[in-house]
Amino acid sequence: VVAFRDPLGIRPLVVGTVEGGTAVASETVALELMGGQAGRDVAPGEILVLERGEIARTGRIASAGERAHCMFEWVYFSRPDSAAEGRSVYDVRHRIGQRLAQESPVTADLVVPVPDSARPQALGFSVVSGIPYAEALIKNRFVERTFILPDQRKRELEVRVKLHPVPGLLKGRRVVLLDDSIVRGTTLREIVHMVRSAGATAVDVRIGCPPIRAPCYFGIDMKDRKELVAAGRTEAEVAGIIGADSVHYLSLPGLVEAIGLPERDLCLGCLTARYPLDVPAERRRHQKSLEEF
Repeated sequence: VVAFRDPLGIRPLVVGTVEGGTAVASETVALELMGGQAGRDVAPGEILVLERGEIARTGRIASAGERAHCMFEWVYFSRPDSAAEGRSVYDVRHRIGQRLAQESPVTADLVVPVPDSARPQALGFSVVSGIPYAEALIKNRFVERTFILPDQRKRELEVRVKLHPVPGLLKGRRVVLLDDSIVRGTTLREIVHMVRSAGATAVDVRIGCPPIRAPCYFGIDMKDRKELVAAGRTEAEVAGIIGADSVHYLSLPGLVEAIGLPERDLCLGCLTARYPLDVPAERRRHQKSLEEF
């Protein structure tokens, strides 16, 4: 087995042991679920050659230099019981919720997470704000993540069977709804409508990620700027689109602080349109032509 990590460490890779042999995985939890133990993060640009259950050789496909770990691994992609770059994903998300409560206070009766990835954020928000936490949206365990589905209409339909509200918790209550991020706004628009239909008198939305306003060229399905609900829009405009009373995002400094790595070591391209690698002009032109088609 030959395993290597991209030179900037944009995507995670860990090495550890399973049943006495060496194994690699994209998340620490993958090794632990098999009864193994995560060892360390594979360094950006590092290559490992595994033979007969051991590391036979190591080397580098690129010299050590700048790093650009994708912030979305902590915000959404990784499981909360994983760790990336020595940072517990759960702890990062909990700190995100705490910081969000400090930055964007709200008067509400309940803090409700959009399951599953926003639970730690909602708990952190509840701790700092003093607003009670409630699991008022129940998830269907047999539905895949709607964000990564390829078709917009399919995403909209899947939301309706993915989640179901608990009317007894929501009726007559002012709700602050916590979600990990907003990409297209499709999922959240359906959820806000669902919560209102269950009797909530107000729905304020708090987002544990700064506005996603630029495409991702490094492996996340956010390639069309026109699909990004935050692109070129204010928080008030986004609130109007998804039907919420208000929308507030976590600040960029708040996100960096919660992750606990220097800003220079993170890829924030989808937030700032400043990418860690030069995106070829041909790629940008092709992207623009697709968006204008």
